[in-house]
Amino acid sequence: MTRRAGVTTTMNFSRNRNTIRHASRRLGPISQVVIVGLITLSFGLIYVAEGTKATGYDYQISSVESEISEMEAKKEDLAVEKARLTSVANAKNSTIAAIMEDATVSGYAAD
Repeated sequence: MTRRAGVTTTMNFSRNRNTIRHASRRLGPISQVVIVGLITLSFGLIYVAEGTKATGYDYQISSVESEISEMEAKKEDLAVEKARLTSVANAKNSTIAAIMEDATVSGYAAD
């Protein structure tokens, strides 16, 4: 109790206690739905962005693989050409080929 100029007031305050009570602030159901939707949308965009990166890498890998297959085909063609030229050169430089006469057409058999 407090006495002031003849007026008596009863105080129900205890020590270290606020005289004002604050209500806890909570999100409403619409705000919760909006927040969950935004989080879902952001995860979806991240997923699509990562998928797009993977597709880009697939295109690069595909182009490199096609270039490799073209190079392998050229290598095989060059190996065949090398074998052909080597065999022609060996035939020209052969001692047996030098002894042989050139083939000539002597005539055809009459029917």
